[in-house]
Amino acid sequence: MSRPITVDDIPKAVLVGKPLLYFTTGFVSLCVFLFGYDQGYFSSILTNTYFKDYFDNPTALEIGTVVAILEIGALISSLSLGPISDKLGRRKTTRLGAFIFCIGGSIQSGSSSIAHLAIGRFVSGIGVGFLSGTAPSFQAEISAPENRGLLGSAQFTGNIMGYASSIWIDFGCSFIESNWSFRIPLMLQVVFGSILFLGTFALVESPRWLLEHDHDAEGLVVIADLFSDGHVHSDKAREEYKAIKESVLIGRLEGDLNYLDVFRRYPRRIFVAMTSQMFAQFNGINVISYYAPLVFEQAGWVGRNAILLTGINALLYVLSSIPPWFLTESWGRKPVLIMGGLVMGLALCAVSTFSKIETSNSATMVVIFVMIYNSFFGCSWGPIGWLNVEVLPTKARASGAAMATATNWLCNFVVGELAPLLLEKIQWRLYLIHATSCFISVVTVWKMYPETKGLSLEEMDSVFDDRSSVYSTHSGNLSGFGSTSDLEAWGNRSGLITGNTPQAARNPAAAAGENNPLIPGSKPFILPQDIEPPDLATIYKFKTDDSHSIRGSLRKGSEAVSSIFRLHRSNHEDASVASDSVSERFINTSH
Repeated sequence: MSRPITVDDIPKAVLVGKPLLYFTTGFVSLCVFLFGYDQGYFSSILTNTYFKDYFDNPTALEIGTVVAILEIGALISSLSLGPISDKLGRRKTTRLGAFIFCIGGSIQSGSSSIAHLAIGRFVSGIGVGFLSGTAPSFQAEISAPENRGLLGSAQFTGNIMGYASSIWIDFGCSFIESNWSFRIPLMLQVVFGSILFLGTFALVESPRWLLEHDHDAEGLVVIADLFSDGHVHSDKAREEYKAIKESVLIGRLEGDLNYLDVFRRYPRRIFVAMTSQMFAQFNGINVISYYAPLVFEQAGWVGRNAILLTGINALLYVLSSIPPWFLTESWGRKPVLIMGGLVMGLALCAVSTFSKIETSNSATMVVIFVMIYNSFFGCSWGPIGWLNVEVLPTKARASGAAMATATNWLCNFVVGELAPLLLEKIQWRLYLIHATSCFISVVTVWKMYPETKGLSLEEMDSVFDDRSSVYSTHSGNLSGFGSTSDLEAWGNRSGLITGNTPQAARNPAAAAGENNPLIPGSKPFILPQDIEPPDLATIYKFKTDDSHSIRGSLRKGSEAVSSIFRLHRSNHEDASVASDSVSERFINTSH
């Protein structure tokens, strides 16, 4: 095109704004749907007569191992999630997880022994580790601060819908008088995993990951598509771009961070993210999720009735996950967690009591209090435990999320492995152990957790008093998902920032005194032009490149599939990497 590019020349995406956001949220929720499905289908299969006969009545230890081996696979993959997610991006990591999950489901579907079944569960666990660790970060990075709690909680509802679906599928299949009664639920894993795998080709990438890797044109396009109806020239899209790009460049000035560096640099953030996952497991949810039919059988409900009650419990669980859509943004995260922990602890004490006294209505009371417990977990620790990855900075979000997810799976394994043995050995006393954890979690939240409702991800720096939060040149007053509030206003609100920070940031010589531990005087600092969005010609070139479209990806089918495993940039990705002196200057000084 010989004439200058204008706004009218920029092609518009078919799906923009809230429809795009909800579409992406829906598919990202499939990640945790698969996790929830894996939690539920095995709990009901355990009481299936054909399953017991086919696998020679497995012992409590064998059951615990097969259930918990999924957590070992997930733990291993979650520990490698940081570098893989940072390298591949959120979209390709999701694709990789879905692909591995399908392989594990296929192995389980054809299993002929407990060992064979355990291998399939282990492989599925590797996929689940990638999916469950990536989904919360993905969701947080595409959400605005005013609806991040809603969308993050809605994602957890997807997890519970997966759990509930598996229970009712198991219940329906229990009427099949053959081995297909347990084979069909196993095979459906592959169906759901394949839907997610194909859906990843239509997802947008996280704009924060794109800007972190200098895909600036695509990053601005995604920001505009998500939050300004595709208008790349709008003030909102450009200011959002500047805020995120500045945060990325500040992160580069800090240099590369390994897991130990992340823990040292952001100890309180990592504490919040990891303990959220730890308490979510030690508060006892998987004693119910994995072994609800066994719990109900122990209370006096036998066979298909135990599965039916588990299914009813699952429906209440789904309904209970809806109030946090609104409570996390109206009440805040802390009050919801405290309320949930208190009620859950009291409910588990009641379950323990009625499991012990064995009166005529004990079985009914156990069911009632299990459902109360499940409902309050569903509206508190369930969604917010995963939502708390929002406290992690962009530079350390993948690594921090990996550490938090690894904590989840390690604790999940401990609970899954020990629960059937403890239910057999100490029976009603097990619930008191988890009740104690609930009460400890309440005190921890009250004393240690900050309130983060309504804050952008960049504003978390001021809440946690990170040193990098005071070195900023960009100040805006937008409500979008990447905007930062005026730094002087931050200082007035929190007392954490003093002095004329923006002016000092624009003068690195003055800012690089002996008391500045972050920026040595010999390193460059961020200038206004460093965070300027790409021009219209660059955006036009990106938007008209067919290799970025779904059609282009499908046309090059083999390349698209092989991109799951590719750790290097493709040719068209190289074209979107900033080659100017700004990128080189910050990359060179980060080592």
